Amino acid sequence: MVLGKNFQRKLEHIDIVLKEDVEGPLTTFFEYVFIPHHASSEIYVDDVNLRMKFLDKIIEAPIIISGMTGGASGTERINELLASIAEELRIAIGVGSERAAIEDSSLEYTFRVVRKVAKTIPVIANIGAAEFVRYDVRSIERAIEIVEADALAIHLNLPQEYTQPEGKASFKGFKEKLVRVKDYLSVPIIIKEVGFGLSYEVAKELNALGIEYFDVAGAGGTNWVKVESFRAVRRGDNVKVMIAQNILEWGIPTAASIIEVRNAAPSAFIIGSGGIRSAYDAIKALRIGADMIGIARPALRMLIEGKLKDYMSAFILSMKALIAMTNSRSISELRLKPVIVTGLLKEWIEGRRLRI
Repeated sequence: MVLGKNFQRKLEHIDIVLKEDVEGPLTTFFEYVFIPHHASSEIYVDDVNLRMKFLDKIIEAPIIISGMTGGASGTERINELLASIAEELRIAIGVGSERAAIEDSSLEYTFRVVRKVAKTIPVIANIGAAEFVRYDVRSIERAIEIVEADALAIHLNLPQEYTQPEGKASFKGFKEKLVRVKDYLSVPIIIKEVGFGLSYEVAKELNALGIEYFDVAGAGGTNWVKVESFRAVRRGDNVKVMIAQNILEWGIPTAASIIEVRNAAPSAFIIGSGGIRSAYDAIKALRIGADMIGIARPALRMLIEGKLKDYMSAFILSMKALIAMTNSRSISELRLKPVIVTGLLKEWIEGRRLRI
């Protein structure tokens, strides 16, 4: 019965994310970040090198198609197509929560297809913190084995759990389990939010426990409280709908979260995701502290429209053009260029005593 509900939930999530207004009300705060145009730059787009090493594999651009789906019949086709384009463009890819496949091996194929197609690029496995706490090490390792992953993302999604009709909002024992398990796993752990951001305090605490990879997934993009609110409406669950209305504005905007985590864990690898909607957003994220960026909902929408390859190709070329227009040839040079931070983000940085 539980797995049947999980199966339905996967398909509902895709339907709602594609059809409904599930973004905001918070913004990413990237609108408060400006990088000066260098009008006399003599650097050509082809001179810009975005190639980097991520999880011991070389990718051509600092981009990951963030984990979205799997675990229901039909989702394997989405994962296959996403993985095919990621492999062709040589960027990283993640899968959605693998809980369904861990608890019902007949659904493994919806995830296995990713590595079957994406043979040479980094692939990220994915389970929720609630599952991480209750699974034994063997079950956690299975999530990695199913997709032959290069890392395991553990997603923290408390606001979503609070508003999900069948949610279980308890991560009790998470940090103790993290310390106990992380060195036994075959790949590194990525701590990932799902749209509400990671704070300085969380990154500092988990980095001290040995976590070196963070995906901030901040507020301003897809809001999973909104997504679950739509599901609650369909079920007539008025209490969950009202909870969603009360916490709709909760979260750390993506730009602020990147800066928070970079200050807390200066040597960590940071994925800046959550509302990245343009190449300009991407280079802003890279300039203020991210090592790479993640894209989810826009990739799914472009895939459904049959335009994902063109979208991602244009995105990468636009990143190169923008970096060239800062008079830079690489991300490392971009990080030395001036940046102006204004408005609420400036106040956030000052209020939290952060550095950029």
